[in-house]
Amino acid sequence: MNSAHPKIISGNANRPLAEAIARRMSFHRGERVRLCDARVERFNDAEIFVEVFENVRGEDMFIIQSTSNPANDNLMELLIMADALRRSSANRITAVIPYFGYARQDRRTKARTPISAKLVANLITEAGVERVLTMDLHAAQIQGFFDIPVDNLYAAPVFALDIKHHFDNLSDITIVSPDVGGVARARDLAERIGADLAIVDKRRAAPGEIASMTVIGDVKDRICIIVDDICDTAGTLCKAADLLKSTGAREVHAYISHGVMSGPAVERVAASVMKSLVITDSIQPTTAVRNAPNIRIIPTAPIFAQAIQNIANGTSVSSLFNDDTLAPIYEVAYPAA
Repeated sequence: MNSAHPKIISGNANRPLAEAIARRMSFHRGERVRLCDARVERFNDAEIFVEVFENVRGEDMFIIQSTSNPANDNLMELLIMADALRRSSANRITAVIPYFGYARQDRRTKARTPISAKLVANLITEAGVERVLTMDLHAAQIQGFFDIPVDNLYAAPVFALDIKHHFDNLSDITIVSPDVGGVARARDLAERIGADLAIVDKRRAAPGEIASMTVIGDVKDRICIIVDDICDTAGTLCKAADLLKSTGAREVHAYISHGVMSGPAVERVAASVMKSLVITDSIQPTTAVRNAPNIRIIPTAPIFAQAIQNIANGTSVSSLFNDDTLAPIYEVAYPAA
């Protein structure tokens, strides 16, 4: 194991998460870790400017920047920060992207459409990034869009710890995938907690319009937990919750990796039959999200801080895929019974 001391720099996308990661790394290393002194700002014409105020020559640099809304601005911040560090002779640049924007454009769905996720991967690589650390990519094949190493963390182990902490009888729980494409993600979480699995089969009449939804599996008198990677406008999520409730579910909850929560999402969730929606802080939550009575946010700083330290030390990142490995990291949030 190397005695590595990585440096962290943050853009404006989710600075509270970056600060939380730095605090957690301070705990790991027994010394204060602070964000690299820099400014990331805009000129009057909205051009982005980055200036790093401290020496980074030969350093192992980690840029913490989700490419969430405004996606284009946050992506450009990431690219320009990477270029600034590369031109300042940083030894290695790792992009820590808790939420990878454009991930839903991972294939051509029609003629004459782009594969934007691949384009973004090319931009990040050309900017000088040598490794990417992210969480719950919308499609696993996006890892192959990069010609550099990609470490894709999973929220499922953290969700499993949270479910075990907040639900007394796991035998009453059924994990639900809101569509056929998310079955693997839902099955993974179901296996971690020993729960049953159900699927909501939805058919679209047109983009954004759902023609019909059907539940595959027994949910009667069950505590249903919907699992997905992204909650954008929450329309499909709330309709799935209504369907589960009308099919006989006792309670409906949801665990979502990335709370985009755009447009009327918060209002829809607040008015829905869901008892709770649990999201991570991979995207900085708005005031409305934080104040919503049935939305709860769980931290990702512990897992990202450990992953950064493992990458810097040259040790295993895949060890963080296990519930047992994460339990000590999250012992403050979820104390042992």
